[in-house]
Amino acid sequence: MLFRLFRPALFTLDSETGHRLAIDGLRMLPYRKPAQPRALAVEIAGITFPNPVGVAAGFDKDAEVPDALLGIGFGFAEVGSITPLPQAGNPRPRLFRLTEDRAVINRMGFNNAGAEAALDRLERRAGRKGVVGINIGANKDSADRIADYAKMTRLMAPHASYLAVNISSPNTPGLRALQDDGALTALLDAVIEARAAAGLESVPPIFLKVAPDLEPSDIDAITRIAIDKRLGALMVSNTTISRPALRSSHADEAGGLSGAPLSQLALNRLRDFRQSSGSEIPLVGIGGISNAEEAWERIRAGASLVQLYSALVYEGPGLGARIVRGLQRLMKRDGFSSIAEAVGTE
Repeated sequence: MLFRLFRPALFTLDSETGHRLAIDGLRMLPYRKPAQPRALAVEIAGITFPNPVGVAAGFDKDAEVPDALLGIGFGFAEVGSITPLPQAGNPRPRLFRLTEDRAVINRMGFNNAGAEAALDRLERRAGRKGVVGINIGANKDSADRIADYAKMTRLMAPHASYLAVNISSPNTPGLRALQDDGALTALLDAVIEARAAAGLESVPPIFLKVAPDLEPSDIDAITRIAIDKRLGALMVSNTTISRPALRSSHADEAGGLSGAPLSQLALNRLRDFRQSSGSEIPLVGIGGISNAEEAWERIRAGASLVQLYSALVYEGPGLGARIVRGLQRLMKRDGFSSIAEAVGTE
């Protein structure tokens, strides 16, 4: 209710200023561990997620508020994308609300304070419970992007519940080329080797985040490689470079489109990956999810977990808890006793 009251005033600010205020507000919240409904717990890749609703990468780029996000009801938080060196990202303006379409276009360009700053924060939260994934990327001007991912793996593995390898952002030139068969194999081999070199007793699983703008042959190749490399999950999907019919004034801005217009495309890609993989690898459904019904649809289509970000812009920080409550109702309505029972039953 408070968010809805203040949203008109927040929307008079530019998008990045509004986002900064949201992070600063969350930083002020006291640490707490909310009660979680046992029936919504999900176990994949050796991790028990207290509920299947998480915050996608991009919201907390510098690992400033993962515990606050867990404290307001999310089952997991993913920080990043984080790159080895600090990176300013693309010139402003680079983040646009498409209010009439309940969408966002961004061309941020992996702006973040770099690995050292993030590590300082992550080390300070050592020992706290909760699932915190770390989304890793490469610097835009890196001469060897695969080496960047390997370095980030070594640095972040000790602090990550899971590592999300992000090769699907449209805002770093050439990054999506790493989704090609040969490049992806080389990248994952380097990441897996770097994870082993970290010398951890318990290694975090590797999740791979893919784009929605893929051909059927790409989907089959990525699925085959992910299964062969024993990845923990495939994350479907990042933002899209396609442009469905949009009504907002910023519709022609370059960058990745997220929010409601991405929903059907992301759902279709999820179904494609489910068909390609069967149930051999878990899937995370991302893109255009703004309520419990949409989250439930992704779960029934094959997602073990779901993530949101753009919907928080329009619905506020209480959205995660509302979706969790709604999933309890929908699960009971459809006769399931756990989320795992419902996955892929579409």
